[in-house]
Amino acid sequence: MSIHTESNIATARHISSPIGLDDFPAATDWAAVPVLRFSCDWRGENRDPALETEVRLLWSPQTLYLHFSCRYRVITVFTDSDPNGRRDQMWDRDVAEAFLQPPGSPARCYKEFEVSPNGLWIDLDIAPGVKHDLQSSLRRRAAIDECARIWRAELAIPMQSLADRFDPAAEWRANFYRVEGPTEPRFYSAWQPTMTPQPNFHVPEAFGRLRFVE
Repeated sequence: MSIHTESNIATARHISSPIGLDDFPAATDWAAVPVLRFSCDWRGENRDPALETEVRLLWSPQTLYLHFSCRYRVITVFTDSDPNGRRDQMWDRDVAEAFLQPPGSPARCYKEFEVSPNGLWIDLDIAPGVKHDLQSSLRRRAAIDECARIWRAELAIPMQSLADRFDPAAEWRANFYRVEGPTEPRFYSAWQPTMTPQPNFHVPEAFGRLRFVE
């Protein structure tokens, strides 16, 4: 397992092995992927290893796969959702988040994805002052390991919902986040700090770089 040494670069590795019957990469595929780790708040302060988040990424020409591994103290989730698991306002409970900005996107436009410990999700198309349902047709799964106090989630996002034409040689912008806690002050953590006075993840200027490699 390798760890990123460049603090603002995320790497998605090409998955060449067949996807299993469950439509997700195998554990051995994930084990070979570089790991992003973060446990500081949205300002890059107040490190809390007990709330550390790990992010891994894999890609194929058709799909971007994300794997979150989240240490937790307490689980706080919504129990109601649409029949397909979609849930508005998910950020008011525990979530892991990915904000993705493919090349060619307008300066402050990007895609937002969230998943909860119990597998609820939301996908949004963000532009200045507005947000729309992305309708990405993503797949997801999640599980809670109570003994280890870790919850894990995977997303499989169709590339066609992210970019009109996927070019693995092109660098994207991206950031990854986490929210935990039933009431304020909650723990808002970020891979790339947004440095805002109050918790705010919608700061594309702070996004890191996402590269696709073989």
